[in-house]
Amino acid sequence: MTIAIKGSQEGSQVSRRGVLAGLGGMTFCLAFGTDGARLFSEAQANAMANAQVTPWVRIAADGTITILSAGAEMGQGSMTNLPMIVAEEMDADWSKVAIEMAPADASVYGYMMNNNVRMMAIVGSRATMLYYNDLRIAGAQVRKVLLMNAAERWGVDAATLRTEPGVVINPANGQRLTYGEIAAFGKVPAQLPKVDAKELKARKDWRLIGKGVARRDTPLKVNGTATYGIDIKLPGMVYATTLHSPVHNSAPESWNDAEVKAMPGVVGTVRLPNGVAVVADRFEQALAASNALKVAWKKGAAAGFNSVEALTRDYEKIHHDPNTKSEPVHTAGDAKAAFAAAAKVHKAEFHSDYGYHAQMEPLNAVARFNDAGDKIEIWEGTQAPDLSRTAVAQALGFKEEQVTHHQCYLGGGFGRRNGGMEAVEAAQIARAVRRPVKLIWTRTEDLAQGRFRPQSFQCLEAATDASGKVTGWRHCVIGDGGNALLTGGMRIGYYGVPNQSLELRGISHGVQIKHWRAVAHVFNVFAIESFIDQMAVDANMDPIQFRFERMGATPKARACFETVARMCDWKAARPQGRAIGVSISERSGSLGAGVAEISVDRTSGKIKVHKVWVAVDGGTIVSPGPAKANIESAIIYGLSSVLHERVTLKDGAVEQTNFHDYSLMRMSDLPDEMHVQFVDVDTRPTGLGEIGNPFIAAAISNAFHRLTGKRLRHLPFTPERVLEALKA
Repeated sequence: MTIAIKGSQEGSQVSRRGVLAGLGGMTFCLAFGTDGARLFSEAQANAMANAQVTPWVRIAADGTITILSAGAEMGQGSMTNLPMIVAEEMDADWSKVAIEMAPADASVYGYMMNNNVRMMAIVGSRATMLYYNDLRIAGAQVRKVLLMNAAERWGVDAATLRTEPGVVINPANGQRLTYGEIAAFGKVPAQLPKVDAKELKARKDWRLIGKGVARRDTPLKVNGTATYGIDIKLPGMVYATTLHSPVHNSAPESWNDAEVKAMPGVVGTVRLPNGVAVVADRFEQALAASNALKVAWKKGAAAGFNSVEALTRDYEKIHHDPNTKSEPVHTAGDAKAAFAAAAKVHKAEFHSDYGYHAQMEPLNAVARFNDAGDKIEIWEGTQAPDLSRTAVAQALGFKEEQVTHHQCYLGGGFGRRNGGMEAVEAAQIARAVRRPVKLIWTRTEDLAQGRFRPQSFQCLEAATDASGKVTGWRHCVIGDGGNALLTGGMRIGYYGVPNQSLELRGISHGVQIKHWRAVAHVFNVFAIESFIDQMAVDANMDPIQFRFERMGATPKARACFETVARMCDWKAARPQGRAIGVSISERSGSLGAGVAEISVDRTSGKIKVHKVWVAVDGGTIVSPGPAKANIESAIIYGLSSVLHERVTLKDGAVEQTNFHDYSLMRMSDLPDEMHVQFVDVDTRPTGLGEIGNPFIAAAISNAFHRLTGKRLRHLPFTPERVLEALKA
């Protein structure tokens, strides 16, 4: 589907989105000060009709409540969940709620990070977790304003009134005022009323939170009316595609410019920092011209890099070289003393390959300058509209207010779509050709220029005392990307090992790497939980009981393991040729435990996962349906990466070119059953979009050992590696 946008101030993404709102001459503006955001009216300071009650909410006289959603919608349900939290506290009638995507303004619509910086990036499963408290307070503020106005109209104390969905009620006499009726006459105070945490709704009174509502984006995606960035079409728009250096971050020196420009429909070529863009009247023409490019490239830092050799040879040398610089990640107690006094020391090593995001929608963006060339509009599906807007402004030498960013749906993110790379390129191309431009990367370009999950080598050691308890723990990870990309999931706070030493030994290859669904938790939890299973087998103990007795599992971890053990009937016999394995799972504040039941074709080396069970402590579950779907999605995403996906580089270039040689899991490979259960707790929500991924590798590898007596130590578990392990 293509969405036509006629004028710079027209179209579904633009006209709904201004922060000025008015009806009948009333205009409401947002003002920013030391006390945050507040509202004032230029024309009628006391009028509320169709006004913006907070930066998040507008109430119209017809009762329609428009709530802005700052959560990028990439299939996880954030666009619905976040407004639902506001609606719960303001006691809105959900059937009258309309949802709009918020502008790319983190100062108003961002969540607060630990460093007191507001951000809108939906990464790390942060949407519900970090917006939850702010949105509840925003909704409660709206409700207070409505109660205050109704109380003034009736001449009563606001404390004597109550609300039902969309209505203020006076219990003394049964009088009722709908939110729309109040909006027609009400007053907006110069400063919104404060809300104490004790004034928020009690859990027992929730109508929406914990129950959930139907996602608003699903019908649009089913009937084809959802607007993705790739759907946008502007008057006079041309199309562009790119050819980047096969060796990451290398610059073009020259190319056959005249030859390419002579091809049908070609408008021109544009030099980019690390590539060449071809612009044409139609995308097919741009693609043909891009395929005809002959580019001479400068030598990049990754030139000559061989990922397989580096991982299996160089990384191990780095680990065993005592002179290699190491960076402490976490220390506790005295690990050196624990190992010196150990009755036994266990060791294991693990490898993992590069991984590609493999999102469904290739990168794309649309850019258009105004006639003066001093303002630009961007249409894009991104996880971080604020970061994209900033990146475009910086690339063009603009101030951020010169950039208008129109958020669209995005066809998969997984960490790939939060840097604004494609938006920056679209802006640079549009400036060069002085036309509105739609830039589309091909799948081949997307894979060749992937920002990959880094490959890694890991060495783990554990010291046990005379009773068999683990008293010392060492974990070293070697790879490219530093703390942000390599050390997540290394900390084992869910186990009570008293003496720990975790370290990173970094190396740089010049390869583009980036956050990927659950980031380093994928390979670190795999190594940790496979190692623990190895020790449990050595001790001739049940692996869950070993975690309780020898690893000192915390009460939270025990609850997850006990729940999943009940779910899968842990001690029950399995069908012939099958076995189960268990692993903990941890990410974004959530904790879980998962079990996988597998079989192995010993002729082909193919592992089949038949059933998966996972128990998750994710705090308050705001919307159970999407929460469960998120975890199931992460399980499938994890299974694909664990059993199939592998990126390799030779001479600095990615060897895989598309889905024929970068294998993804097919529908026929899906588990027959997936069971998700939430541990019931009354705590703040934690992240759920990635918790289904970290456990799956170790659960499979531990089941594989139960079934075959062999260990899998290198991700992914390709058939070739399985056969090699079986023969070992």
